[in-house]
Amino acid sequence: MNKGFGKNWLTVGILLFLLSILVVPSSVVGECTCEEEEENEGGEEAALALKYKIAALGTILVAGAIGVTIPTLGKIKSFSALSPERDFFFLVKAFSGGVILSTAFIHVLPDAFEKLTSPCLKEHPWADFPFTGFVAMLSAIATLMVDSLATAYFGHTHKIEEGVDHVHLHTHATHGHSHGSASSSDSTQLLRHRIISQVLELGIVVHSVIIGISLGASESPKTIRPLIAALTFHQFFEGMGLGGCISQAKFNRRAVVTMAVFFTLTTPVGIAIGIGISKAYKENSPRALIVEGVMNAASSGILIYMSLVDLLAADFINSRVQQSGRLQFGAYTSLLLGAACMSILAKWA
Repeated sequence: MNKGFGKNWLTVGILLFLLSILVVPSSVVGECTCEEEEENEGGEEAALALKYKIAALGTILVAGAIGVTIPTLGKIKSFSALSPERDFFFLVKAFSGGVILSTAFIHVLPDAFEKLTSPCLKEHPWADFPFTGFVAMLSAIATLMVDSLATAYFGHTHKIEEGVDHVHLHTHATHGHSHGSASSSDSTQLLRHRIISQVLELGIVVHSVIIGISLGASESPKTIRPLIAALTFHQFFEGMGLGGCISQAKFNRRAVVTMAVFFTLTTPVGIAIGIGISKAYKENSPRALIVEGVMNAASSGILIYMSLVDLLAADFINSRVQQSGRLQFGAYTSLLLGAACMSILAKWA
């Protein structure tokens, strides 16, 4: 069951990633129907912008790799504080959840509104309907459905696979039956963590590719410079949030490495694609605005649902947090601090 689920996730992830790569570049190359805000000031500015992009590739790659790796080190004795069984793990995950939630509300969703309400989209139906909120709502509902259906499907499969074991345990009388019930409960919880981590990664991939392409296609050093700091911070803590989910899911080493590498490479690959299409990229063309706006709106809906329902609510209603006022206060503080830090960055990026 685990192997099949991993293959399904990997297939969906690759298809979604390829779709992002193929659709965005082909959509942004088109005749611009709206004037650009300002002309490129010359070759020197473009050369400086390219240097910043290359620097962004390195810093974001390293930040993402470190962020997603840190929570998975909890099994190592030297990093035992990061183990999911420790209080510190809940604080880090709450902080990361705040970062992801703020990313969706403060960065991704407003950008989607800006794209889909641009003066360059005066044609029907974009000027007549609030598509940004509509797409975000639909993506949140779709994420809920995927989350629910995947849990039900793989939970049912898991119960069938455990049927023989349950019969065997039942022959060991009361002790064996009790042990089997506890094992079934643990398996159900583990299944939830695995679904959460994989659905969250898919949501992250969508907007990571988009923001990477946007940065790579930009020719303005003034725009790129603050974005590097903002995206490095964002990628690090978003990676920690995802890494925490992966750690709780207890995947095998191969699956952990695959998910970590997939997350780490998405934004840098997006930047590389943006660099490649920067000469043909028309930021204000209707197709570019529609594709970026819709995908940003969709990813914001996914991230809002995942951060609130699967990352934060799941931990805040955890019996361990509920039974400790100190841990509860610390988790609330970490959540607000993470959301505040990422929100402040909106001033520059």
